[in-house]
Amino acid sequence: MAFPDRFLEELRARSDIEDVVSSYVSLKRQGTRLTGLCPFHNEKTPSFSVTPDKGLYYCFGCHKGGDVVRFIMDMENLSYPDAVRFLANRAGLAVPEEEEGDGGRARKRLLELNKEAARFYNSLLKSEEGAKARAYLEQRRILPATVTRFGLGAAPEGWTTLTDAMRRRGYTELELVQADLSVRGKKGGLYDRFRDRLMFPLISVSGEVLAFGGRTLCGDKAKYVNSRETPVFSKRRSLYGIHLAKNTKRGSIILCEGNIDVVTLHQAGFDNAVASMGTALTVEQTRMISRYAKEIVICYDNDPAGIQATQRALDILKNSEFSVKVLNLPDRIVDGKRVKIDADDFIKLYGADAFERLLQGSENHIEYSLEKLRGQYDLSSTEGKVEYLKAAGAMIAKLASPVEREVYGGRAAEAAGVAREAMLQEIERSRAINAKRQKKELERGETRPEQAAQPVGRGLRYDNVRSAAAEEGVLRLLLLDPSLLADCDLKVGEFSSAYLGKVYGLIRRRIEEKQSVSAAALSGELTEEEMSQLVRITQRPEELSGAKRSLRDYTAVIRTEKLKNETDLLALASRYKETKGMEDGKSDKKG
Repeated sequence: MAFPDRFLEELRARSDIEDVVSSYVSLKRQGTRLTGLCPFHNEKTPSFSVTPDKGLYYCFGCHKGGDVVRFIMDMENLSYPDAVRFLANRAGLAVPEEEEGDGGRARKRLLELNKEAARFYNSLLKSEEGAKARAYLEQRRILPATVTRFGLGAAPEGWTTLTDAMRRRGYTELELVQADLSVRGKKGGLYDRFRDRLMFPLISVSGEVLAFGGRTLCGDKAKYVNSRETPVFSKRRSLYGIHLAKNTKRGSIILCEGNIDVVTLHQAGFDNAVASMGTALTVEQTRMISRYAKEIVICYDNDPAGIQATQRALDILKNSEFSVKVLNLPDRIVDGKRVKIDADDFIKLYGADAFERLLQGSENHIEYSLEKLRGQYDLSSTEGKVEYLKAAGAMIAKLASPVEREVYGGRAAEAAGVAREAMLQEIERSRAINAKRQKKELERGETRPEQAAQPVGRGLRYDNVRSAAAEEGVLRLLLLDPSLLADCDLKVGEFSSAYLGKVYGLIRRRIEEKQSVSAAALSGELTEEEMSQLVRITQRPEELSGAKRSLRDYTAVIRTEKLKNETDLLALASRYKETKGMEDGKSDKKG
């Protein structure tokens, strides 16, 4: 949708980017800029920068950049119109509703539909049709107060019960399918996605019902079914229980595998538990967690799938700002056999106090990884010891702290029964190999300056790097001083890069229509990749002293490169004609 330019200017003026970003990221001032740990990727050294006077942010690590609206889009998983409304609500600005397009209204309708469905499922849980679900909750010792707190519900056995109920309330078939509450059958009719299941509504941090998870109440169906991706729901950006865990005073977040684990832990007093919706941990989910805690305790099941999921989570969290621990759930001995249990089972069997003790004794991620690595080798054999020490050395060598390398190197040596000095030598050998590899990669990058000049986004690659550099310079000059357009007679078609030509056309139009001209003002007209590249371009220095001469120089380079390209094409066409003529002549002689 198109918001009035004047409204967007006022919105940005009232939504100070320093104030908005600092509510998500801890920022420190460095001259005219503010720096902090990037909220878009895991890092320990700050590479995220905010430039308040330009109203822009940029990360020199992952190369994401934009204005305050783009920042809210990424942090809150919102469309551009919804991010504008989010900021307008924050700033106490009335959104010009007459300008509102269909996208915002459609999203609002889907969220209202999800809320109605959650209420419907909850009411059924309390009715006769919910008897089976209530019996299951009693069996799992879930109390009525907890049911209310999480808004649990029951999906009936009927094929179209929810679909019919929502139709009567005015929702269309298209809306039901878009929300993934109904599925279209082969003959075109609709039926309920969730049937005969205990229902878990997924609620956002702001209290909106985004999606549902359903646990089967009979044995002949998939155990869990979750909503598919919808216009209001992204699995990668959602966590079950985060709407409650955000208020925890514990200072950490417990990451579980299942919804029932979360519900049971909250009921037992561990109000910092969350779970992903049928997916492994994602970077987007860690960004969400970072707003509320700086320590993550991974509490996945202790079966092969859970161990694999733990390792994937550790890979995502390495080099992050989080303090990471792993809670190892012990096996239960039943009839002399080891049985794997989850967090819900543990609480039921041993109680909240025992879980608290387990939580306090949870291993940090390095100890956990070393322990799992140790289990992969036979340390009673010489070959096993050697292979273990090589693998452990490679792992420990990646630790930044020399103290950590010495401590964990000593533990690995002790586990294998070798001298501490031997282990430390192995670690230093691995560090030397890593340093040599990094040096080679750096040297390769330095010998390819053209590669460094290319945009990060592969969809924006430059065919002519020299011309593109001059085109970027033109954009920087016009953004710094729009009055320079009077001295610029370049046409969009003269740009070698379609992307840079597009940006030039947008800037030119805004100047001619006497609208505000800045990188931030173009945010609503560029994709995420395009906006990030524009911010990257503006980070490079450009002097306004002698700007007209610079503009002439840039224009000359652009036109020279264009002429070269056209000359090359003409020469290629000429050679093709000559070759074709020779081949045709040979063919005539043969004939």
